[in-house]
This record gives sequence, C-alpha cells and structure tokens, in this order.
Amino acid sequence: MFYIGVDLGGTKIAVGLVQKDGALIAKKSAKTDAESFAHIMDTIADTIAGLLEENGFSTEDVEGIGIGCPGSVDSRSGVVIYANNIRLDNAPVAQTLRARIGKPVFVSNDANCAALGENVMGGAKGLDNLVLITLGTGVGGGIIIDGKIFDGNNGTGGEPGHSLLRMNGEACTCGRRGCWEAYASATALIRQTKAAIARHPESSMSGDAQVSGRTAFEAAKRGDKAGRAVVARYLRYVAEGIVNMVNIFRPDIVLIGGGISHEGDYILRPIQRFVDRRSYGAAYTTPPRVKLATLGNDAGIIGAAMLCRGK
Repeated sequence: MFYIGVDLGGTKIAVGLVQKDGALIAKKSAKTDAESFAHIMDTIADTIAGLLEENGFSTEDVEGIGIGCPGSVDSRSGVVIYANNIRLDNAPVAQTLRARIGKPVFVSNDANCAALGENVMGGAKGLDNLVLITLGTGVGGGIIIDGKIFDGNNGTGGEPGHSLLRMNGEACTCGRRGCWEAYASATALIRQTKAAIARHPESSMSGDAQVSGRTAFEAAKRGDKAGRAVVARYLRYVAEGIVNMVNIFRPDIVLIGGGISHEGDYILRPIQRFVDRRSYGAAYTTPPRVKLATLGNDAGIIGAAMLCRGK
C-alpha cells in the first residue's frame, strides 16, 4: 500500500506516489487550472489517476491521500479557508476529493507539508523540532514540534513572514507594514537591488537588463561595492527574523528553502554567525544550526503524503 502526496501550487499541481517510510517512488505534474474549485479538483483527480496507471497501480493500492495547499487550511475539516493566489474560499478539499476517489483525504498548508517532508526524509530527518523558512516571492514557513505540524487555531498559525520586523516599515501584501516578508523575500531583495542601482549608477548591477534575486549576489561576488552592501543588509534582515523564530521556538534546526537558498554557504555562514551571536542566551547555550533544506520541490509531496501516516 502507498500514500499519494499532492502539492497544490498556483501554477502547478505535483502528485507523488510515496511509500509509508517517505520514499518517493514516482511523480507526475499538471498545470493548475484555477478557473474554479471544481476544475482544480478535476485536475488533481485526473493527475492521480494518470500517475497510478503509468506505474501499474490502482486506487486499491492507495491507503490515503494528503494534500498541501497554500493559504489558511483547517486541517481538521480539510477545508481551505482562504488562498488568494488560487482563489479558494472555504473550499471543502478533503470532502470533495474523497467523494471522487473513495479514499481518506488529509489537508494541510503547503509550507507545513514541506517542513514535514524535510523532517521525514530531508535535512531535519530524525529531529523532533524544526522551523523551515522559504525565501521566495514571499517568506513562508513551516513549524514542527515534537515531530508534528504546528498549525495553530483553524490552521492559520505558522506564518513567520508576517511577524513584525520594523514598526511602520515597508508595506506588505497582507495589509500591514513592516512584516519580515517585506524585507526578506526575493521580491523585497529585488526592490532593494533596484533602489541601490538608482543610488549607484556606477555599479556593475546597472548593466543588468532584468534585475532578479541573483543580481546583487552575483555583483557582490564580483567585488561590486553596492552589490555587497545590498547583500549584507538583506542577509541581516533574514537573520533577524530567524533569530526571532529561534527565540520563540528554540528548534533543533532551522532550514532555509526557496530560490534564495541556492546561494548555499554564501548565505548560511553570515546567518549562522548572526544567530550564534544574537539569539537569546547564546553565550550560555548552543544555538540551533541553520542549514539548507535538501528535498527541493519534493518536500511538499512527501510531507503531504505523510499527513496520512498514523491517521
């Protein structure tokens, strides 16, 4: 018997066939048809059917289905309360898919699932407590406490990107000002890079036709003074938020995922130094290690599948 893990994203739906120990056997993806909730459910069901057929299995070989969805998710009822990027509003995901496929369905936030996947098979395997931070378009996060997802009241907890970094600071898409996401996301880094280019037209970054999250890092590695300043300030923003997470949860490990994580040790070393110096009681205790997430896009599939385990 296998589990099915589904990672529902704004542009892609990834489905995986997962063994009970967390090993990913096969996967299949499809474009997210976000025209309506019904279309999304149709795509998920069709992709699962295709995955099983391609690998010589049927629904009789499936014990359960887990789905990681963006937004606020009530894991107890299997309802996606709100997901703005795929326009889900009080969507009964578990009930609908269970009626379509006839198997138990479990649902959680996609970042929570990624954290659970890293806990089962990735960078935090064998540890009880972890915080996963994803640095992408926004700042996402997943929290595992005693080996279980912490999702808070009605599944709306575990949103570290919307903790406050600076009062009355930069505007955030959530409606507040000064959120960590407004400073530490790749979107924020691009904005900071463009501002530096405007202030320093002599910078080598000025020659980039398309400013991206890599622009300042590549310039810094070339020795560009403005690029180094952007990167140093950006990593300070990231590190300050991580210290907040460390001070609240004191996890065994903090994992960093998302596009910015591809910079590897170039970001890990300064962040770890900052955490070692600035986390509460650092002089008397050993602060947690900051490492890279290891599973990439597979983390969400594996973690979603693991929602079925022990249910």
